[in-house]
Amino acid sequence: MSRAEANWERLVRAALRGERFAGVYGQPVTGIAGNVPSSLGNNVHIEEVLRAADEIQDEDPTVARILCEHAYSLAQNLDPNSEGRGVLQFKTGLMSVIRQKLAKREGGAIDRSQDIAKLQEFYKLYREKHKVDELIEDEMKLRESAVFSGNLGELERKTLKRKKVLATLKVLWSVIEDMTKDISPEDAQNLISEEMKKVMQKDAARTEDVVPYNIIPLDALSSTTNAIVTFPEVRAAISTLQYHRDLPRLPDTFSVPDARNSDMLDLLQCIFGFQEGNVKNQREHIVHLLANEQSRVGKPSGNEPKIDEGAVHAVFSKALDNYIKWCSYLPLRPVWNNSESLTKEKKLLYVCLYYLMWGEAANVRFLPEGLCYIFHHLARELEEILQKQTAELAESCNSNGSLSFLENVISPLYDIIAAEAANNKNGRAPHSAWRNYDDFNEFFWSLKCFHLGWPWRLDNPFFSKPSKKEGMFGRGHHYGKTSFVEHRTFLHLYHSFHRLWMFLIMMFQGLTIIAFNNGSFDMKTVLRLLSLGPTYVAMKFIESLLDILMMYGAYSTSRGSAITRVLWRFCWFTVASLTICYLYVKALQDGTQSATFKIYVFVISAYAGVKIIMSLLMSVPCCHGLTEACYRWSAVRLVKWMHQENNYVGRGMHESPLDYIKYVAFWIAILGAKFSFTYFLQIKPLVKPTRAVINFKGLQYAWHDFVSKNNHNAITILSLWAPVVSIYLLDIHVFYTVMSAIYGFLLGARDRLGEISSVEAVHRFFEKFPGAFMDKLHVAVPKRKQLLSSSQLTELNKFDASRFAPFWNEIVRNLREEDYISNAELELLLMPKNDGVLPNVQWPLFLLASKVFLAKDIAADCKDSQEELWLKISKDEYMQYAVVECFHSVYHILTSILEKEGRLWVERIYGGIHESISKKNIQSDLHFSKLHIVIAKLVAVLGILRGTTESSDMKKGAVNAIQDLYEVVHHEVFSIDMRDHLDEWTQINRARAEGRLFNNLKWPNDPVLKDLIKRLYSLLTIKESAASVPKNLEARRRLQFFTNSLFMQMPVARPASEMFSFSVFTPYYSEIVLYSMNELQKKNEDGITTLFYLQKIYPDEWKNFLTRINRDENAADSELFGNPNDILELRLWASYRGQTLARTVRGMMYYRKALMLQSYLERIQSEDRESTFALAGSADTHFELSPEARAQADLKFTYVVTCQIYGKQKGEGKPEAADIALLMQRNEALRVAYIDEVESIESIKNGKPSTKYYSKLVKADVHGKDKEIYSIKLPGNPKLGEGKPENQNHAIIFTRGNAVQTIDMNQDNYFEEALKMRNLLEEFSLKRGKHYPSILGVREHVFTGSVSSLASFMSNQETSFVTLGQRVLANPLKVRMHYGHPDVFDRIFHITRGGISKASRSINISEDIYAGFNSTLRQGSITHHEYIQVGKGRDVGLNQIAVFEGKVAGGNGEQVLSRDIYRLGQLFDFFRMLSFYVTTVGFYFCTMLTVLTVYIFLYGKTYLALSGVGESIQNRADILQNTALNAALNTQFLFQIGVFTAVPMILGFILESGVLTAFVQFITMQFQLCSVFFTFSLGTRTHYFGRAILHGGAMYRATGRGFVVRHIKFAENYRLYSRSHFVKGMEVALLLVIFLAYGFNNAGAVGYILLSISSWFMVLSWLFAPYLFNPSGFEWQKIVEDFRDWTNWLFYRGGIGVKGEESWEAWWEEELQHIYTIRGRILETILSLRFFIFQYGVVYHMDASNDSTALLVYWISWAVLGGLLVLLLVFGLNPKAMVHFQLFLRLVKSIALLMVLAGLIVAIVFTNLSVIDVFASILAFAPTGWGILSIAVAWKPIVKKLGLWKTIRSLARLYDAGMGMIIFVPIAICSWFPFISTFQTRLLFNQAFSRGLEISLILAGNNPNAGM
Repeated sequence: MSRAEANWERLVRAALRGERFAGVYGQPVTGIAGNVPSSLGNNVHIEEVLRAADEIQDEDPTVARILCEHAYSLAQNLDPNSEGRGVLQFKTGLMSVIRQKLAKREGGAIDRSQDIAKLQEFYKLYREKHKVDELIEDEMKLRESAVFSGNLGELERKTLKRKKVLATLKVLWSVIEDMTKDISPEDAQNLISEEMKKVMQKDAARTEDVVPYNIIPLDALSSTTNAIVTFPEVRAAISTLQYHRDLPRLPDTFSVPDARNSDMLDLLQCIFGFQEGNVKNQREHIVHLLANEQSRVGKPSGNEPKIDEGAVHAVFSKALDNYIKWCSYLPLRPVWNNSESLTKEKKLLYVCLYYLMWGEAANVRFLPEGLCYIFHHLARELEEILQKQTAELAESCNSNGSLSFLENVISPLYDIIAAEAANNKNGRAPHSAWRNYDDFNEFFWSLKCFHLGWPWRLDNPFFSKPSKKEGMFGRGHHYGKTSFVEHRTFLHLYHSFHRLWMFLIMMFQGLTIIAFNNGSFDMKTVLRLLSLGPTYVAMKFIESLLDILMMYGAYSTSRGSAITRVLWRFCWFTVASLTICYLYVKALQDGTQSATFKIYVFVISAYAGVKIIMSLLMSVPCCHGLTEACYRWSAVRLVKWMHQENNYVGRGMHESPLDYIKYVAFWIAILGAKFSFTYFLQIKPLVKPTRAVINFKGLQYAWHDFVSKNNHNAITILSLWAPVVSIYLLDIHVFYTVMSAIYGFLLGARDRLGEISSVEAVHRFFEKFPGAFMDKLHVAVPKRKQLLSSSQLTELNKFDASRFAPFWNEIVRNLREEDYISNAELELLLMPKNDGVLPNVQWPLFLLASKVFLAKDIAADCKDSQEELWLKISKDEYMQYAVVECFHSVYHILTSILEKEGRLWVERIYGGIHESISKKNIQSDLHFSKLHIVIAKLVAVLGILRGTTESSDMKKGAVNAIQDLYEVVHHEVFSIDMRDHLDEWTQINRARAEGRLFNNLKWPNDPVLKDLIKRLYSLLTIKESAASVPKNLEARRRLQFFTNSLFMQMPVARPASEMFSFSVFTPYYSEIVLYSMNELQKKNEDGITTLFYLQKIYPDEWKNFLTRINRDENAADSELFGNPNDILELRLWASYRGQTLARTVRGMMYYRKALMLQSYLERIQSEDRESTFALAGSADTHFELSPEARAQADLKFTYVVTCQIYGKQKGEGKPEAADIALLMQRNEALRVAYIDEVESIESIKNGKPSTKYYSKLVKADVHGKDKEIYSIKLPGNPKLGEGKPENQNHAIIFTRGNAVQTIDMNQDNYFEEALKMRNLLEEFSLKRGKHYPSILGVREHVFTGSVSSLASFMSNQETSFVTLGQRVLANPLKVRMHYGHPDVFDRIFHITRGGISKASRSINISEDIYAGFNSTLRQGSITHHEYIQVGKGRDVGLNQIAVFEGKVAGGNGEQVLSRDIYRLGQLFDFFRMLSFYVTTVGFYFCTMLTVLTVYIFLYGKTYLALSGVGESIQNRADILQNTALNAALNTQFLFQIGVFTAVPMILGFILESGVLTAFVQFITMQFQLCSVFFTFSLGTRTHYFGRAILHGGAMYRATGRGFVVRHIKFAENYRLYSRSHFVKGMEVALLLVIFLAYGFNNAGAVGYILLSISSWFMVLSWLFAPYLFNPSGFEWQKIVEDFRDWTNWLFYRGGIGVKGEESWEAWWEEELQHIYTIRGRILETILSLRFFIFQYGVVYHMDASNDSTALLVYWISWAVLGGLLVLLLVFGLNPKAMVHFQLFLRLVKSIALLMVLAGLIVAIVFTNLSVIDVFASILAFAPTGWGILSIAVAWKPIVKKLGLWKTIRSLARLYDAGMGMIIFVPIAICSWFPFISTFQTRLLFNQAFSRGLEISLILAGNNPNAGM
């Protein structure tokens, strides 16, 4: 036992000691201090005490022991019985540490009474040792001078040291204070002197950094470290919230911290019982909002700055805009009578109340109008309390003596929401069976909500919790849904978009009528066209009927007006449809001259006229204003009420007239093309064949015909027309795709996209970049305006270059830090400061490299005049710049280092050159052929001078080198006329003769001069061209995009202090944060590690990385593993190339870095204009350390990562938690929000401690530990709906600013793009059409495209959508929604309207897009901007891609059912509705129709083939010579939809890469089989979209975002794709084989191929794509292993706990789980009936039928099938189950086998049965068996009761085995040929065959890192 205890103590000691060294290498802090259980409520203080104990362990172990004992006593007081999770282990460990410290004491017993004295004594020593007062004084002095002295690094170190020292002192003081409470006051006074007490209290007051704060230290406003409190706008905001005399007095029992004054939020906390954490959070939030709003109005001035009235009103109106609109809608008077009469203080009070309520509302935040209701009542209570002298407690928040807003207001609402969410059965229950967030929120859209009372009347039915149903047919009771029910049916597509379907059907009817009347418009045609009237009213009747059916389940709770409207419309359209149909039929009977006909025409005309007028008034913007003006008239209100719903959302969505004209014109063009195609190429060619078929009599059928007699061959007609109708319905999307691609291309060209698309273009246009940068990304500078107006171009260019240089250099340095460029490239790319030393602009060396040598050669060879020579040089502008710069640089350097005669010599030489130039004698005076000698001598001089240290030898060498230069110039190069300046030359010659000409040389110590010398040396030594710099493709792409964007339209940048503030918000669950060394070194089955893979994929970046960490380029990996710093850098390098949180955090923190640089430069330029040039360069090193720049960046930018289970991960010691802590340490502005689950000992539920949930925000403190900033208790488990939106919702309260950018954790950002963020945010202040933007769309770059060919397909597809596609959606179509990721939200708009996503389970699975729907419905506007980009990772393996597409398609299926789609489809004007349809659910519906068209076509062909009617008609057609009929019967489906959908991608390539590059890319993609991939994706989307609507089951599917080099086993692919692709592919193949075997085609084999090639392509793609795109998919050894694995899986029996990956039986059961409702079973049964047609048709074609068409033939076939099933039953009997009847069982099986063989022989002998018939019977019986199987599994409960389930399971296994073999055999055959495997690897991993065989070597197992 003692040994175990000793081991435990050693472990604890190691952990505790390890904490001191944590952070040295950037590792997160661990140890016992980091393991304080969260169940200890005051765990933060315990952690601080333990951390201080560890800090001072080496200095004084006794004091450390006292602190540990105190921590133990704190833990004991909090949880004496150790009931909390982890408390017992913690106490045991802590006690071990204490015992270990006691054992080390220096003899003698411990006197506890001396502990306080010991602590006090140590306090004095510690304080003196660290010189606290001097430390603070030094820091203050540095703070005052550091910005301009450049000593910011020292300031940073001093500040950090002070923070740590004071933090330890504060802990010591708090422990002393606690311990003195346990002794008498007299003893305490004797122990601690009053003077010492004052010193301790003063030190504690100085530790404002230790008081947890987020951005603004509001509880320590005397802060000296955070410059943010010195900003006038912040001070003004804080003072505005202060308590004022009009407010009631706070009760004496309510305390306020001494560090600050009481304010409005204290009053509201006192009245309503808001939580302390919530009040702190919202106090900062409101101060932040006010300060930023004030900064945009103008900086307040004076010693006591005041907030402007306009700033307060802006904050008030934004926060309460939704409340005001809600009151207006109900209608209801707001709490105030008139907002204009409200005082500034009153407005702020309401704002504070709203945000405090919102901050504590938890899941109720998804109910924005519910919050309006709560606010309305809280504000009314507040009004009453404000009338009193002393603040009283609010009645609504006070119950049983407990004041709590959470418990009394939020919890009752949360409880009923949670109860309903629990009723959804994890998303499996029908949506109609439970209320979702929208149902609860919409309850507050009517005055009925006031029946809930205030305080809540919990006996109201609204709060009744649902009861579970009893028995199989029982019904559970639940409160009805509100206004809309999401019934699971495809009818929603018609219900939501009925105008589209009516339009398409009526147009088809009209075009068909015209075509059948041979295109003539006579009276007969007109009469038939009038049949459109009955069609219209009949479809309106169907719509009104659907209104009634779809509302079932919401009648009891919906508003009376809504129910009345639905019933009234149903009655109206019932009567109208009956009347109009009757009139039309009567008119047809009576003729066109009858009165009935005239009445009918009048009624139709009047009805159409009224509808057109109503549509114009409701839809056209110009007329919409008239409708609004007349809305007070009851008749207008009635008509509008009839025409469309009047809900709270969806009002006022019309756009401006110009926008309306644009998208109407767009759609007119599309519809014109579509209907022309339909009429001339689809309908017209079928008219004659249709007439011919109708007139055919007595057609011969090959089977027993039931339905085709005496009905004019209706089924044959249907088989001809069905594919045409299907294409007619889907080709709207094809035409839209082509049109949008063309329009998007033109828009992009107009916006100047792709102008700089190569590194050559970057070089060519570089001199324009500074000017463009100053115009777009820099704030306006008065001096620049003067230079512009005075046309001083040279000065202007130099000024622009000096301002551009710091930004460009920081961009380039970041590229180096990211290892995209090498050190050599960095030097070439850096731009000089252009600080006024030289008269010309100094450009980066990569532009000027080798130009001097080219100019020298031109000069040496030139025999022309001086002007022509200069003209030749000036043709290359950069050559001209290089020559001029060298000329001036040499002069400046030599005159700077030489004095007296030496300097005079330089001046005279340059004077002589100037004279020669002016006299045009330069070519005779200067020997250009000898210039290379001068250059060599200059290089020698510069080579010495650029040395770092001055010494006598170096100086002497420099003098000698200059003397050599003198000799060369005088004797070989320059002919000088000394007569004009004889005295000066005499002086020079005398000095030369005396040997002192160059002796007075000043060594160049000035940094500016030093830089100039180094630069000139480079210019004169670099002979290679830098035309390909940078070489890295990613570096090129980024520089190209950034420089291109400088010429694009964007709003003008405002100063950093005046810009909109914003947050970045990233949800995280448990994905990879940072790759561990284990993950990087873990080998796959081929022996390949992730690190090796990355080294081969990014070889140049790996070399750059090794150089950066000062390693040799060829260093072995093992060399890095011994150094902790190198290990961390290696992990980061790898993580920055994956889809990790670390990469996202690094990218997003560039926003802060960019803001610091911008604010730093703007401040120094505005404060000290004289030093602007000098300091522009200092930004390169100083800006990140400037306190003011950091404070300004923090005021404008916040980054919150919401790591939902971070607390749990910490508790379990997960590496993810340590990595997140590391990220916080490396990024001081990073904040992490998480949900903390704490087991509460006080409240016990079901015999167990209940769990309490807290929403927490933490940051890293000075010790590298988490510091809790805010903790807000939640009413319960926040995850009631979908995980991601719930995760976002709990943490949204911690975001700040006017805007919030939503970023996924697999994204990236770039420094150069971050510079443009303030421009983007200015878009919020610009109207785009009728509304201000509420969401700004941002362009994405998919950075995973280079990983594999599949990744490149996904990348290109995604890029096409996020650029060209969204460009058109935003303009002109005005239907861009939010598609997740980098969009920037108007934060206040959205947080007051339900948040940035919706969270209801299942229906909101695609949570992001609902933010766009919600924004649009609430009169927001969504724009798209392409001058800024964000990086985005995508899935890179086929399985990952399929799972992702399945999730999106399933989510889209759920969208079809949603109320948001319904309302947008109903309330958009017609043309905007068309745009909305084709770009949301219409895309997936058309995708599904594309697949269904193939089915319809092939089933039509199968009918013609099997019935024999096809051959019969063909024979007659040949007789009649009807060529049109031939064309119809041989419809050649070469119309490939895929060709047209590729158009946007091609045009996108052309726009951004150029025609040639685009052509190469497209051809490469075709060679890489992109068509196979896209066809396969078609099947994925169709399957999941259809299944989601039919059965539900859409869910979030984790894709895993790793690198895919792993071979996927055959069985794994089979499991994933069996039902979505393989079964459907087999069905289509069967149809094609049937058509081949029995179809009649007089064109022969060629005709069949042309007819079926596209269908066969689809079949092969669906069956073999998973194996074609599988790494090592055709490697023989892998195939053998796969087969063994597949057979093991297939025949392994399932059981309890066995997963689908292990057993076929378990997998099969999982696959059937989606069929669990009666509706689903019936639908599956109906769909399965199609499989029975094959047997019916094929048996009549068998030789054994003797050409008989009698029904008996069919029944005999069923008898045979029955026999086969009995045989299956017999052979499927389990020997183990019949262990006592083994002999009998064998006998039965033998007899059965003999009977089968005998029966077969008899059939062959006595009938016409042939061998071909045997194969035909397989074609007949296989689909029938599948049909029986499908129906059986649909009715699983019944089949189980009948005892047939095992037989069905055996049959299913047989089918899966057969299907697997059909797929496996061709793969096995291909794997025999090694070249196929090699080709496949190159195909899969080599994007443009440009990376050799790197990946091929990897997958072949050629493992160079075997010794790793």
